[in-house]
Amino acid sequence: MHEAGFLMQAFVFLAAAVIAVPIAARLGLGSVLGYLCAGAVIGPFALGLIGQDIEEVMYFAEFGVVMMLFLVGLELDPSKLWRMRVPIVGMGGLQVVITSAVIAGIALVYLDNWQHAVVVGMVLSLSSTAIVLQTLNEKGLMKNDSGQSAFAVLLFQDIAVIPMLAVLPLLAVAEVGTYSDKHNLPGYQSALMVLGVVIGIVVVGRWLSRSVFRIIAETRLREMFTATALFLVVGIALLMEHIGLSPALGTFVAGVVLANSEYRHELEAEVEPFKGLLLALFFISVGASIDFALLMENPWPILAMVGGLVLVKLVILLVLGKAFGLSSRSNAIFTFSLAQAGEFAFVLFSFASAQDVLPPYIIDPLTLVVALSMALTPLLFVINERLVLPRLRGAKASERPHDAIKQPEGKAILVGFGRFGQIVGRLLRMNGFEITVLEHDAAQVDLVRNFGHKVYYGDAARMDLLETAGIEDVDLLVLAIDDHQRMLKTIHQVKRHHPDIKILARAAGRREAAELIHAGADHIERETFDSALSMGRMALSLMGFRAYQAQRAAQLFKHHDKKSLYALSEVIEDDKKYLTVAKQHATDLEKVLKSDDQANTELDDRGWDSGS
Repeated sequence: MHEAGFLMQAFVFLAAAVIAVPIAARLGLGSVLGYLCAGAVIGPFALGLIGQDIEEVMYFAEFGVVMMLFLVGLELDPSKLWRMRVPIVGMGGLQVVITSAVIAGIALVYLDNWQHAVVVGMVLSLSSTAIVLQTLNEKGLMKNDSGQSAFAVLLFQDIAVIPMLAVLPLLAVAEVGTYSDKHNLPGYQSALMVLGVVIGIVVVGRWLSRSVFRIIAETRLREMFTATALFLVVGIALLMEHIGLSPALGTFVAGVVLANSEYRHELEAEVEPFKGLLLALFFISVGASIDFALLMENPWPILAMVGGLVLVKLVILLVLGKAFGLSSRSNAIFTFSLAQAGEFAFVLFSFASAQDVLPPYIIDPLTLVVALSMALTPLLFVINERLVLPRLRGAKASERPHDAIKQPEGKAILVGFGRFGQIVGRLLRMNGFEITVLEHDAAQVDLVRNFGHKVYYGDAARMDLLETAGIEDVDLLVLAIDDHQRMLKTIHQVKRHHPDIKILARAAGRREAAELIHAGADHIERETFDSALSMGRMALSLMGFRAYQAQRAAQLFKHHDKKSLYALSEVIEDDKKYLTVAKQHATDLEKVLKSDDQANTELDDRGWDSGS
């Protein structure tokens, strides 16, 4: 009966995710909000489909956070941490300290003593690493200034949990001798135990990990590597839990220790699938843990606390982002992404309860506030994207002013000077053509200037900048950036004002290429098409084709694929027609290649072969 109950609960969780997440994604709300809504609906405080033992489910689901922080730690080798030291310590440290102080000051008005206020301030200063990183990754914002700043703050917060756990026992209001942790240790001894275990993980991890993983790798059994990775994560989590600490923090430290290991990528590959599934379970559990009964009993105080918490964090983050030089748009994304409480609040509140630091009448409503603020995060992203960012479109993309272009050069403008644009630009310049190069990434501009390249900083999506660069006098515009939407916008603007200019554009894939052609690009080049075609030609040679056969097959493929692209561009706005045309052209191309192969089997093409 117990097994049947477990299977039914698993079925309910999976069904809720399968139904809710696609709906949320279709509405543009993201998967996280879908998971949270699904959990709220099936939880014990709504439909009650998963019973009343949500704490047991949450306990299991928290392993998603454990896995995620282990993977975050694996990405953070000491050299990367050192490069990010300013945003981590500066921005992250100030956020935690200032937010803790402000919330503690507000809490002191309503609570009995300063110890309770300090604990509440520390716990609520943290943000949700799980929700924020998941959402930023889904939206492709992790590599932007906003994503990197948010990651730095979250990283400091995750590290800050260690000293918080060490300090909490010292803030217990109970009389000496009433400590309730399983080891019955005074506060200072608990703090020393925390530091000792963390140091032990670091030392033992560096000493044993390489030898152990080498032995496991020699077995050449993938399932053994998977078992070892899970053994490591679960073992450290159990150790941390045994001494009353956060399992997630222990695995994060272990990840950092193993960041320089030659087996880091194998560990990431083995743990990643478990992380995704367990994180989904964690989000559903957070939604299910929302106590609607408590909310209905005290709706206005609870909602006021949620609103107050979000508002305080918004103001502090906005000021910090401005102080650290984030642009208006980046600062808006950074601010709205971190304006919630985090999953570590559940861990810290549980630890505070065990150590007699906070009484239940404080923990219960604040746990609900944390869950509601986390559930509110995807909506904050939506508000930012649909209401705030559109108002900032007229603002500069960066606080750094665009470079003044006093004397435009040549008859061509190249937009984008990254790994793709540099090849185009260098080829043109080395063959005697003068070009004006624009690049919207300030860091890239500074980097390439160190190598002697003349590049101007500016956003080519702005028509006024293109006018300054001499767009009315050039014959050619080359778009080599990797921002598809920005290229579409630029093509529309240029073709509207200067229809005679020839435009070459870089495309990420087949559909993007068709969209660029439809927008007005005269010629497109897909990033990986020619290299993939070259590899395909080599594959044909290695499979027995003569050199001429392989070359002719590749050229036929390229010719018909180009014709197909222009046909697809005409139906790009109709998905049904697009699919029909794509299928028909694929069938036609296969027939052409087969008939051409049969016609040339008798041809003597030895002159194409190496060594002839």
